Amino acid sequence: MTAGALDGVRVLDLSRVLAGPYAAQMLGDLGADVIKVERPGRGDDTRHWGPPWVTRADGGQGDASYYYACNRNKRSLALDFQQAQGQAVLRRLFCWADIVIENYKGGDLARFGLDQASVRAAHPGLVWCSITGFGHGSPDAHRAGYDFMIQAESGIMDITGEPGGRPLRAGVAVADLTTGMMSVTAILAALRHKERTGEGQHIDMALFDVALGWLANQGSSWLMGGVEPVRMGNSHPSIVPYQDFPTASGPIALAVGNDHQFGIFARAVGRAEWATDPRFASSAARVAHRAELVPMVEAVLKTRPAEAWLPLFAQAQVPAGPIATVRQALDSGQSQARGLVVEQPHPVLGKVRTVAQPLALTGTPPSYRRPPPGVGEHSREILAELGLAAAEIEALLADGVVGAA
Repeated sequence: MTAGALDGVRVLDLSRVLAGPYAAQMLGDLGADVIKVERPGRGDDTRHWGPPWVTRADGGQGDASYYYACNRNKRSLALDFQQAQGQAVLRRLFCWADIVIENYKGGDLARFGLDQASVRAAHPGLVWCSITGFGHGSPDAHRAGYDFMIQAESGIMDITGEPGGRPLRAGVAVADLTTGMMSVTAILAALRHKERTGEGQHIDMALFDVALGWLANQGSSWLMGGVEPVRMGNSHPSIVPYQDFPTASGPIALAVGNDHQFGIFARAVGRAEWATDPRFASSAARVAHRAELVPMVEAVLKTRPAEAWLPLFAQAQVPAGPIATVRQALDSGQSQARGLVVEQPHPVLGKVRTVAQPLALTGTPPSYRRPPPGVGEHSREILAELGLAAAEIEALLADGVVGAA
């Protein structure tokens, strides 16, 4: 197996739920050795966020499927660091690690002297990534951050949904996931800085910050255009036709992105005159005359089924596609061709299927070395690597400081 880009890098994952674990999984997929520190017994919260639940090979109920989305390529150490012995183990892990990822509210780790300032004073080369809802030192630093409330407070929900309808959250946890990805970007930048200078640093990631950054053109609409975005359903504020349209057999997604494509589309549907009509000849004109053009497109597309339109559009290179279910997307030929579903053997479940890492690197591609672990599955192994004797490890287990699967 080709060595990963982060082969030899050690990550200590003290995070729970989604943003932090997703970031740590990305680093693990790129070759890093990731140690997931969990509470003995219960483990990560997402192990209990079911249904659906995973069925074990023996027919019993396993963890919630949610957990398997973001904990691949990790080893699990079940450790109670509210106890002094657990704190001592964690400090040894800090000596060992290159990167720490945690998502504790401000002050939680400081109670035990395990906050980034205290730890990095002793280990200045450590790259420490904190992920919170609103950022350390901010007016809302004391508040917990959950994806749903971040989508609400960042403006994302206000522009998601049908016109005149209620605000809606996105169907996946976009604030958490984009924060995880941005955290990886910051971590890799900090690692590069450390290579040059030997200095680590503290990365203060906030879900709210990332969600505002993710507003992109919608944010710019207000900041630079003075226009406050509104809910438009599947329509686009600046491009027409760019939305779902009904056909005789069901809806399709149509994404005509420029004037040239609109001309091709108009000819493909037998309405070549649309391309030279002053109301529709330019992108700005089509937006201005959206209320006229959209019903005209709907009327034409309703005359034939999607199974007739989509091959025609594909041949003409008109951007259009079916509106797939999650199952259809994961089982599609495109997904299979790109290797986007990973199947791994698992000691308890038989096998685990997860969505692959979409980073198609030619020299150091992602690798899938470990399935998501059970709580404390690697506790003994990790503690032995830290240099603890077998008797010390068993004592920690007996005292409940450490748990093992």
